[in-house]
Amino acid sequence: MNAARVGVVTFPGSLDDRDAARAVRVAGAEPVSLWHADHDLRGVDAVILPGGFSYGDYLRAGAISRFAPLMEELVPAARAGLPVLGICNGFQVLCEAHLLPGALLPNAGLHFVCRDQRLRIDNAETAWTSAYSEGQEAVIPVKNRDGRYVADEATLAELEAEGRVVARYLDLNPNGSLNDIAGICNEAGNVVGLMPHPEHAVESLTGPSTDGLGFFTSIVKAGLGQVGANA
Repeated sequence: MNAARVGVVTFPGSLDDRDAARAVRVAGAEPVSLWHADHDLRGVDAVILPGGFSYGDYLRAGAISRFAPLMEELVPAARAGLPVLGICNGFQVLCEAHLLPGALLPNAGLHFVCRDQRLRIDNAETAWTSAYSEGQEAVIPVKNRDGRYVADEATLAELEAEGRVVARYLDLNPNGSLNDIAGICNEAGNVVGLMPHPEHAVESLTGPSTDGLGFFTSIVKAGLGQVGANA
């Protein structure tokens, strides 16, 4: 049995790629660096699109990154079932690439928000949340300027009816996201977008908690990397 190989994509302006790679390693998987300009996913078992300000958020957050050469490989792979986690800017990229519905707009207060945030995990059946239990609470940092999740009424109703809201903000909605949405998934549950930063909550020495570790151990728990997997 081999460790799951989790690709972490670096775009120009990515800030949290090394943090995401460290979180993957802490979870017991093997991080694999992926460069935005390449056309090779290197046979990884899962992919993380990390936080940051890819391409300086020009046009709008994530709008340019969706056209990166690596995304030409990632989009069809995700639609075929490859687990993909988009964190903050990565969530924005997933929406721009139409792997997830809706959009992330400037925060309601038009200010950058950075705080430890209490969340509730509402869907513990995705590829990235199976290490949690439904309704479990977690404290995970948020740090965003364009974190306000919006969608039309029909899309919101569909997300709610199908249980595709992965996590919600508790106590205080930091950015004005509709329905207090902090993260969502696609219909298959292999693609998850999350605005908070679980990679900053995997070790008690450097984070407010270790509550974010489950997003990474879920991939290990899924048994990726075993004989017959993508590696």
